[in-house]
Amino acid sequence: MALFKKRTVGKPGEWYYCLTHKKVEEGPECPAKDRFGPYASREEANHAMEIARERNLQWENDPRWHDAAGEGEGGGEGKPA
Repeated sequence: MALFKKRTVGKPGEWYYCLTHKKVEEGPECPAKDRFGPYASREEANHAMEIARERNLQWENDPRWHDAAGEGEGGGEGKPA
């Protein structure tokens, strides 16, 4: 058993959004796997889920990632034939 709990390291003024607790925190309080960030401000971190939604939409609609089926030119790596 560990005697000391390893703290996540962050800089003052860095803001994160914790996915587990659904709250904004200054400096990482939760593990990296459970947070988005760093963000430059509390307000930006407060909109982390909206930012992620917008980025997901951009990715889903990006034609470079959605080649037409049967056009075997690049981009199809890792997809079943």
